[in-house]
Amino acid sequence: MLGSQRHRRRATSALAGLGLLATAVALQVGTDATPAHAATPHRVLFDDGHAEEAGNADWIVSTAKPDPLAQDSSPSAETDWTGALSSWGVALQKTGDYSLKTATSALTYGGSSTTDLSNFDTLVLPEPNTLFTTAEKTAIMNFVKNGGGLFMVSDHTGADRNNDGEDAVEILNDLMTNNSVDSTDPFGFSVDSLSIGSGYPAAISDSADPVLHGSFGTVTKSLIASGTTATLKPADNPSVKGLLYRSGYSGNTGAFFATSTFGSGRVAFWGDSSPVDDGTGQSGNTLYDGWNDTGATNAALALNATEWLSGASGGGGGTDCTDTQLLGNAGFESGATTWSAGSGVITDSTGESARTGSYYAWLGGNGTAGTETLAQSVVLPAGCTATLALYLHIDTAETTTTTAYDTLRVQVLNSSGTVLGTLATYSNLDAASGYTRRTLGLSGYAGQTVTLRFTGTEGSKLQTSFVIDDTALDVT
Repeated sequence: MLGSQRHRRRATSALAGLGLLATAVALQVGTDATPAHAATPHRVLFDDGHAEEAGNADWIVSTAKPDPLAQDSSPSAETDWTGALSSWGVALQKTGDYSLKTATSALTYGGSSTTDLSNFDTLVLPEPNTLFTTAEKTAIMNFVKNGGGLFMVSDHTGADRNNDGEDAVEILNDLMTNNSVDSTDPFGFSVDSLSIGSGYPAAISDSADPVLHGSFGTVTKSLIASGTTATLKPADNPSVKGLLYRSGYSGNTGAFFATSTFGSGRVAFWGDSSPVDDGTGQSGNTLYDGWNDTGATNAALALNATEWLSGASGGGGGTDCTDTQLLGNAGFESGATTWSAGSGVITDSTGESARTGSYYAWLGGNGTAGTETLAQSVVLPAGCTATLALYLHIDTAETTTTTAYDTLRVQVLNSSGTVLGTLATYSNLDAASGYTRRTLGLSGYAGQTVTLRFTGTEGSKLQTSFVIDDTALDVT
């Protein structure tokens, strides 16, 4: 005898699509909104020891070095700090989540200097104009390998601002191909020897990517004002990914902004320094205000990328595994926000009951063949223990005790949508009264940006409801 189908009334405002929106404690650039402060501020070091101020350049966050707070301890405008990167620095400082310093001497790793890389999460190389020494290249590569974030900002071929015969293209390629740690294309890309006059490279369509869709806003376009691109080599490093492309290019060529990983660390590349130039450098320098260019979203790109890079394991300065909960809208009480879900999956319908509050997630329960999904993206800190916990209630009209007709899969995907693993599969055979707490380990994916996806599939004429509430992703 067929069981009765469970009819339900669902809210219809849920977000559509299978992609994932980044955690929505949003700080929009240019607003007064402020996110909750991180337990430990992200530590960012801007390099100024390789002719970043040579010629007409002024790639510093402040004239006060190493600590920009010495110029203004509570900056509110880009002009409160002096330098073409002051907008970048001030925007980070205002969140309360970042500690910024400037390096003016040789870069080291594992030393006692206050600007030693072991004390930082992210290193920014804003168009270096002198070659790194052998020791510096070893320090930088080991810093990334052990969990640091590396932000490489290039410029066009021939931008030799100090006339020493080397430009940023050559210097960054030398770093990647002539070091003692890994010279076999470690990041999976090379910088092109080009001088591209102008353009607005466009972002790829990837709603799950944390650099394109991060806490500082959504990235749509960037800016070329004499710059270059990169050629990607995924055969050498499959994690390399182009995020913005020069017009007419895609795939492995013409990548204007790219990301990659190396060891436990992360890497970002930008093909021009003009996008981070706020036009407010020191007297006598002619600068280009790309930061505020209305045709691009350069500020969001710079800030989201810094946030992503700083979310790796900490560059050897000690992984921050402070007990924290990573999921947004974990109990669904904000309705259809933060999660990406099929229509009506997040609901306050009386057809089922929330464990706490009013809202919950309901997959299945239709009594017809079909699939529904619920997903959210998270950045899992490297070197930490991560555990997904949820409360799950399953009820069914199926009468079999042997066949799993209807299933709920809990899976981990990368930013390209590839399934990395299945954490658990539940079915109509697991039906029981009330909610049951389930815990699933995620430590094997530490150091990665992943999407957690729940997929409910009904394959027969009798309904099975998979009801989820009070989720949590704890890192310790």
